[in-house]
Amino acid sequence: MVTKTLPRKSAGNRHRVLHLNPVPTARLIAVVSLLLIGLGGLAIRLGWLQVREGQKLEAKARQVQTEKLDPLGRRRSIVDREGRLVAIDEERVTVWAHPRYFHFPGDDPGQRRSTREVAIRLAPLLGLDPDLLVARMGKQRSGVKLATNLEPSIGSRLKALRIDGIDFEHGPQRIYPQGPLFANVVGFLNLERVPQAGLEQSLERDLRSQESSIGIRRGGDGTPLPDGLKAGSMFRDDLKLQLTLDTRLQRVAQMELARQVKKWSAKRGVAMVMDARNGELLALTSVPTYDPNQFWRHKPGLFREWSVQDIYEPGSTFKPINIAIGLQEKVLNASTRVNDTGSLQIGGWPIFNNDKSAYGLIDLPTTLQVSSNVAMVKAMQKLKPAIYWQWLDRIGIGSAPDTDLPGAVSGQLKSRSTFIENPIETATAAFGQGFALTPLKALQLHGMLVNGGKLVSPHITRGLRSGDNLATAGPANGLQMLDPAVCALVLNWLETVVEKGSGKATQVPGYRIGGKTGTAQKAANGVYISGARITSFVAHLPINDPRYVVLVVVDEPQGGNAYGSTVAAPVAKSIIEALLVIEQIPPNKPSISNKTLSKA
Repeated sequence: MVTKTLPRKSAGNRHRVLHLNPVPTARLIAVVSLLLIGLGGLAIRLGWLQVREGQKLEAKARQVQTEKLDPLGRRRSIVDREGRLVAIDEERVTVWAHPRYFHFPGDDPGQRRSTREVAIRLAPLLGLDPDLLVARMGKQRSGVKLATNLEPSIGSRLKALRIDGIDFEHGPQRIYPQGPLFANVVGFLNLERVPQAGLEQSLERDLRSQESSIGIRRGGDGTPLPDGLKAGSMFRDDLKLQLTLDTRLQRVAQMELARQVKKWSAKRGVAMVMDARNGELLALTSVPTYDPNQFWRHKPGLFREWSVQDIYEPGSTFKPINIAIGLQEKVLNASTRVNDTGSLQIGGWPIFNNDKSAYGLIDLPTTLQVSSNVAMVKAMQKLKPAIYWQWLDRIGIGSAPDTDLPGAVSGQLKSRSTFIENPIETATAAFGQGFALTPLKALQLHGMLVNGGKLVSPHITRGLRSGDNLATAGPANGLQMLDPAVCALVLNWLETVVEKGSGKATQVPGYRIGGKTGTAQKAANGVYISGARITSFVAHLPINDPRYVVLVVVDEPQGGNAYGSTVAAPVAKSIIEALLVIEQIPPNKPSISNKTLSKA
């Protein structure tokens, strides 16, 4: 209805009167219809959103209301046997530049600073030349990485400059406090924190800290809400990996080994110390090495530990193992003597002593002292080739040692038929050639002699430990392979090598030490390399209470006087002296005389 006002007179005033006129029916119907259509559309849309789009919209809402925090990828620390840090994650800062936003505090809003102006302010704190920073930024407008691996304190000082266009990225950085000292076994992480070598790679799962993604609910103003966190969601374990290695002994071994490798212009070298009772390695160092904190400066060939991944012919250091096998099979005994004629022919092949000497009728202790090849061949000829091969196979010449060292490989042993049918194979094996093994395997086999005939598994880890707790040395163990009396007799004979033979360089006053030198031809692809040799020395101590084995191998030393006694033995002596102090081994009784040994 439409109203209309009409004038009326009252008391001298004029008033309007409102008259109501009816609304046209068609118009009313049109308005109501439009309203119903609108409400119907809203209802349909609401139903569509609730039924068809509900889950998608709910997910979007949760995405806005919650924040997912991914783990930083922290790694557990690595410590030596005494808890000294070997590897650790520390907070570091990466500095990024966005030149198009460069602005100093107090500048006009529209003013933009040049890359040189910013570089001049940053350079003193970064310790870099301004020209270098300008060159890094070049003409890029954003996303330029200026510096990485900065201490948090430096990052704070850079932030205090309040330069717009400079961003800071905080995150964990793997640091190796000992530098190159443990690089050969621990390995490293690359710039993307991906493990590339050593224990970092082989124990990747164990070294990852137990972190998980966390979802945090936020209120309308962005404030985190505590009801979105579950119990333990912020937990971070304090576990660390404990090694069996000793930093002090490792440092001595690396320093002395590096000195000899340089002195003799050798290709490389390795030094190892093992507690033969439980297989724990106290030192394992190789030269040349690299700095895992700056791995990009070194050749990738250095990233592998050759003492567990490369094989060599052990030479004379294997003679004590052969003698132990002969004694075990009772084809040799304490009174055995052989006639060293200086040379002999086996299957048309000539065999000589290293010094071309002929020692005549000699006993087994003398055979070890002078390292006679001819005497060893004649002694091992008393053992049937089939039984000899069985022993070489049984002690694992052709298999990899059971170890936690990454990348350990198996040795090479001729097939049973080849070994038995060719007399030259048994002859060369008698003085440690014609088969190959890794230095780690050689260390394990000499540990068998020290451990009373028990073959242990060499290892360098004691497992994960919590907080400040450290594991103690593991119990004595091993698989019994030889009679303890046989091993004791061989060790006594090895003591005479240090007293009277080629191992004199490792004598330490007041201590009974056994040992054996080795100088072997070097082979590649089945062919001996002219003039190339591998020198080695293995020590056993203390003879009165056998426990430790020290092995030093130097590859391709140069010079006419390069032998195990001149190249490897001096390194072994320095390591032994340090070991005696670190393990607090007291001096023992004077060594038994050769006369007493000959009657044993």
